[in-house]
Amino acid sequence: MNIKRILCAALTGMLMSVAAWSQAVAATDGNKYVPYDERTGNESVVYFTRDLSAQGLLKAYEQVNGNITGYVGVKLHTGEPQGPNIIPREWVKALMDKDLKGANIIETNTYYAGDRYTTEHHRKTLEVNGWTFCPVDILDEQGTCTLPVVGGKWFKKMSVGGHLTNYDSMVALTHFKGHTQGGFGGSNKNIGIGCADGRIGKAWIHTTPGQPNQWDIAREEFMERMTESTKATIDYFGSHVTYVNVMRNMSVSCDCEGVMAAPVVTPDVGILSSTDILAVDQACIDIIYAMTAAEHHDIVERIETRHGLRQLSYMKELGMGNNRYILIDLDNGGKRITAAEAAKGLKPFVKK
Repeated sequence: MNIKRILCAALTGMLMSVAAWSQAVAATDGNKYVPYDERTGNESVVYFTRDLSAQGLLKAYEQVNGNITGYVGVKLHTGEPQGPNIIPREWVKALMDKDLKGANIIETNTYYAGDRYTTEHHRKTLEVNGWTFCPVDILDEQGTCTLPVVGGKWFKKMSVGGHLTNYDSMVALTHFKGHTQGGFGGSNKNIGIGCADGRIGKAWIHTTPGQPNQWDIAREEFMERMTESTKATIDYFGSHVTYVNVMRNMSVSCDCEGVMAAPVVTPDVGILSSTDILAVDQACIDIIYAMTAAEHHDIVERIETRHGLRQLSYMKELGMGNNRYILIDLDNGGKRITAAEAAKGLKPFVKK
C-alpha cells in the first residue's frame, strides 16, 4: 500500500469537508435525558431477554434476522489484547455456527496508534483474543470507499473500509457499554466509528484539520458526526441490517481501552435486539436510567458529562428510527414490559 497516496487522500478528503464543517452548528442538549412520556412518534419493536448466554444471544438475534440474506458481515468490536469485557467468543461462535454460516466478522483499523492500528498488528490482536473460528475481514486493509450521507449537516459523504460494499447484509452485534468520548457505545457507535476507515473516515469524525489534538471534536458535535457516519452505512444496507445489543460487563470505558478499562460497577442486564437502531439504543439507555441511583451512577455520569444523549436525538432528527418502542419480554411469553420492569431486581455486578 502506498503510504503517501493514503495520506494525500486523507488530506484531500479533510480539505473537501472543511467548508461543510465551518457552516454547521452542533446542538447543545446532549446531557438531557428525555423521559418516555415526553417523546412523540411511532413505536418500533425491541426484543429483550435476561439470558446472558449463547442461547440468549441466539434467541435475541433470531427475532430480527428476517432480512439478513446473502453475504453477511457481522460488525463486532473484537477488542484490544486480552480485553476483559468484549462479548464472549463462544457466544459469537455459537451464533455464527447456527445462524450465520459463511458470514465474516468485519472490523476496521484504529485511528489511534496501538495494537490494531495496522492490519498486521490488528491480525495479531485478533489471534490473541481468540477470533480465529471464522474469517475476520479488516474492511480497510486494501483501501477505502465513500458512501453518501443523505441529509447530513457535517458530511455529504463518509469514508469507510473499502470491503464494506462486498456485503449484502450486516449484523451489528454490539457490546453496550460506556465510552470515553461518546458517553456510551451502542449500535450507533459500533457502526459509525467501527465502519469508518482508520485513516480518513475516523479523522473526519474526530479531528478538526490543522490543529494538533487528535480528539478535539467532542460532545454534541462528535455525536452528530458519528451518527452521520452510521447513517451512511445503514442507508447502504437498507432493510438488510439488524441490531443486537449485549448489556453485560458495562464498564464506563470502551473496549478500545482493553485491560485499562475502568472496573465494571453497573449490573448486567440482558440482550436486546431490533431492526431499528434508534429504538434498540434508546431502550438500553432507558433501562440504564430506570436502574437505582446506586446502580447507574457511574455510567449515567459518563453519558451526561460527554453529552452522549445527542446520539439519540440526532438519530431521530435524521429519520434513522423511533425513540418509542414496544419492549417484548422473550423470557415471559412475549409479554410487553417497560424499561423499568427490565431493570427491576438486578444483581450487583460480580467479576467472572
